[in-house]
Amino acid sequence: MNKKAIAAIRKQFKVETDLMKISDIYKVYIRQESSEIYHEEGQPFSMLEREQQELFLNNFKKVLGGKLDIKLFEVKFKRQTEEQADHTQQLLYDGLQTGEVEEWKANMQRIAGKMVQDVQYEKDIVVTFIRGNYFKPTKRHSEEEEVADRDEVYKNPFILCSVNQTDLPKRSLVFDFNEKQYKAHDLIDPIINLTSPIGGFLFPCFTDNAADVNHILYAAGKANKPNYHFIENVLDGEEIMTAEDDKAVFEEIVKEVVGEEVNTRTLANVYDEINSMLVVEEEQEEEESLPTLDTKEVERVLKASGVKDVDTAKVERAFQKVIEDKNYEMKASHVVPSYTSKSIKIETKVANITISPQDLRYVRQVTVNGKRCILIEVEEDTMIEGFTLLPEELVE
Repeated sequence: MNKKAIAAIRKQFKVETDLMKISDIYKVYIRQESSEIYHEEGQPFSMLEREQQELFLNNFKKVLGGKLDIKLFEVKFKRQTEEQADHTQQLLYDGLQTGEVEEWKANMQRIAGKMVQDVQYEKDIVVTFIRGNYFKPTKRHSEEEEVADRDEVYKNPFILCSVNQTDLPKRSLVFDFNEKQYKAHDLIDPIINLTSPIGGFLFPCFTDNAADVNHILYAAGKANKPNYHFIENVLDGEEIMTAEDDKAVFEEIVKEVVGEEVNTRTLANVYDEINSMLVVEEEQEEEESLPTLDTKEVERVLKASGVKDVDTAKVERAFQKVIEDKNYEMKASHVVPSYTSKSIKIETKVANITISPQDLRYVRQVTVNGKRCILIEVEEDTMIEGFTLLPEELVE
């Protein structure tokens, strides 16, 4: 899935829309101390009070919030073996196909049961499943057009899961208007935190308006911190790489090819070369093929950046040593520092400096009077706490 497809679905999680119909909701309460299903219930989504509908819909929207490969990950299902009776892909697929609500609930309960196997949660959790249909118009339309113009739509059945922690309410002091006195207010009912889901997923993924049942969109609770146990043991998914992982792999590969030491001009050229790939992508209307960095592209980027003695065999050996796969591809957007952070960090014992990738070429490491110094070329006066720094001449 690409970010446009995710945003289009996410936008439809609202009470009044003709482009999404949620038929059923199923909730499972899991106790922290026993890691067992304590309570479960299901009902038509339309039977919930409007306020509850709004709370859940906002929660589902948050499940699909965040950037791809940072909080959202397209996960490929592992192949089902004969020994696996409860393969999640099959449970979800059957849950979409069946017209029997009880059968769907039974399949979702089996998935929830996998969440408590060999896992100790810090708090009680609530696992919520919904199923419904997402309708996408076959043609673009303006907001002014009538609903009748949406008669031709793609119908996409889906299942979405949200995992939420519960919190015990804090003791508080309240004023009783009837008795005109202050009282300690103690509540014992746990509060389901629907504002910050700790995980979830959407099945199936959608590519070019078609369902891809071999992939599932996994949602992590925190950026760059996917739950690998959940992916492998609950979703039965293959291993994934985060944006941070790709960036680290790229850096290690470059070190293997050019060595540990590099000047800022070369590094700036590398980032500029990769960024130009992303600029071309943004100019294209569709996101059918995101730019990636394989051995050939890494070789091209390094040569174009002025790195000497780069050849195919050298780059392939670096891939094999770092990632143990010379056919591995990194997304170009993961490698550019501005994707995972807004700036590059220059760390020293004296001070830490942050600078944008495009300004890296103005930074030098020089030796003055036998001491190593960071030199930053500037075109204007430097201001510190409102004071203008006096220029000084350095003489070696």
